[in-house]
Amino acid sequence: MNKDIKNAANLSKDQKKRRALKLTGDIAADILAGLLIGFGTYNFTVAAEFPMVGISGIALIFYHLMNIPIGVSSIALICYKALGKDFFVRSIRSIIITSLIIDTVAPLFPLFTGDKLLAAICAGVLSGIGYGLIYMRNSSTGGTDFIIMSFKKAHPHLTIGSISFGLEALIILIGTLAVSRQVENLIYGMIISFIMSTVVDKVMYGLSAGKMTLIVTGKPYEVADKISTTTERGCTFIKAQGSYSEEEREVVMCACSNKQMFAIRSAVMEVDPDAFIVILDSNEVVGEGFKKA
Repeated sequence: MNKDIKNAANLSKDQKKRRALKLTGDIAADILAGLLIGFGTYNFTVAAEFPMVGISGIALIFYHLMNIPIGVSSIALICYKALGKDFFVRSIRSIIITSLIIDTVAPLFPLFTGDKLLAAICAGVLSGIGYGLIYMRNSSTGGTDFIIMSFKKAHPHLTIGSISFGLEALIILIGTLAVSRQVENLIYGMIISFIMSTVVDKVMYGLSAGKMTLIVTGKPYEVADKISTTTERGCTFIKAQGSYSEEEREVVMCACSNKQMFAIRSAVMEVDPDAFIVILDSNEVVGEGFKKA
């Protein structure tokens, strides 16, 4: 009885420790993201007068067309039911931390007044890394983030970067047509949006991206053994049947890093030059030997 109580107490301590570590990591990610987003959106875009994206862009459009302000809270409340309480609470924390950093820290540094193209690239890269860090912690910075994450939940096959680019591009286009009517600013805004969405996807999925290969061979066990010896990667055998010959055979499946793909291809061809090899891109590989889930 006493042993069970002691085990339960130790388990409770471990759970509290894990929660504390996770909270610390979340706060650290919010602080770093706030710095990156602040530098990207304030220091590199203010002087260049690029069109605004996100909730600021929507507010600007409504203000100029109908003199109606719009706030983050209305979008947050609309998407609250779809995303849930936990996501909403995490987002409120991220909104407070990033907003404070953007408003207090970013203005302390000088504005970039150099080439507009360099400013657009830096704004897209820095903001993309910042937003990617927040999305990886299953949080958001409010505004259009709520719309993006709600759309992602409804359409999980789409990447966050592609959803973000579509939404931001639409806001930039409408804002430019309705407000500034300057084609140059529209182009720069699209460049920022495209770079930012690409970087978001790279931060979230690209760091653990890899390759997957399907190998149709008459020597599956020899091929698997050669791959294991060469790259220390395991393989999986899949039962398959040829549609023409109707012969049953083993298809070798192997997931690996991008760097290991050439070595695996060479190893397969060394064992069986007649092997049929299909190489696929894998956006994310999770599990033993790769990133932990």
